[in-house]
Amino acid sequence: MTHQRISFNKCPNNTEAQNLTVVSQFQLMSLSDNPELQPILFVLFLSFYMVTVLGNLLIILAVSSDFHLHSPMYFFLSNLSWSDICISITVPKMIWDIRTQSRVISYVGCLTQMSMFIIFGCMDSMLLTVMAYDRFVAICHPLNYNIIMNPNLCALLLLASVLASLVDSQVHNLIVLQFTYFNDMEISNFFCEPSQLLNLKCSEMFTKNIVIRFIGVFFGLFSTSGIIFSYYKIVSSILRIPSTEGKYKAFSTCVSHLSVMCLFYGTAIGVYIGSTASNSSENCKVASLMYTVVTPMLNPFVYSLKNRDIKTALWKLQKKAI
Repeated sequence: MTHQRISFNKCPNNTEAQNLTVVSQFQLMSLSDNPELQPILFVLFLSFYMVTVLGNLLIILAVSSDFHLHSPMYFFLSNLSWSDICISITVPKMIWDIRTQSRVISYVGCLTQMSMFIIFGCMDSMLLTVMAYDRFVAICHPLNYNIIMNPNLCALLLLASVLASLVDSQVHNLIVLQFTYFNDMEISNFFCEPSQLLNLKCSEMFTKNIVIRFIGVFFGLFSTSGIIFSYYKIVSSILRIPSTEGKYKAFSTCVSHLSVMCLFYGTAIGVYIGSTASNSSENCKVASLMYTVVTPMLNPFVYSLKNRDIKTALWKLQKKAI
């Protein structure tokens, strides 16, 4: 027997449950109900999305086309760019909804959006941790860098990041698939953000909440502790360098990663503080826009502006195109 997903304006009792109908879709929240703003929002977010995709694709092309960038640092950077493109996969649906004034999404489409968001959000976090470890090895063990960060280890670290992201997503999927009743059809966001979807459940959630929080805390602590440990060792090593020029040169190799990391985790902390202070749907929308639109769009600019090697590779790409 297949599980039916049912919507009700309140969680049903045993008698009410007999008269419920199957729901195959949800209603998403629009960014604005003002008709005059719709063309502006359409052009704005279409531009943002195009910049995100093109900017990250340029990073990927620059790394793949320039053999000087065939190193662990840029290998992980190109994968971070792929992840940033994929985490913004919810944006085309949002743009289409603005254009058509439709806010409907199917149940399967909703689960797909949630899965993609979790997979590539976790992937970003794991890759930033791996990149911090790469910088730690480069600065603290420069003579053994090529031996330690060999292709096999790089592939293994990438595979571990992918598997961890899939586990995180699958846990959420398995929990959502157990829901039989939903107390509403409207999701208070412009896409199927996990916490908003879980808020619609009618099932008892104590055990499931513990599992979700445990998974979140585990991956969160693993990622942040790995980054903190790596940069503790990096700072300690830099402080032991006698010359100011040497310290600056060593630190400059970490600037791009630090900038992206601060953008990613700064957004996460801001979202958490904002959601704790207020549970309004407006805060949820702003937080989601930061994750799915702003951060993926800014990352290529951070790396291209702060990294001489990337700028050189992009300049070579431009010359080839001309």
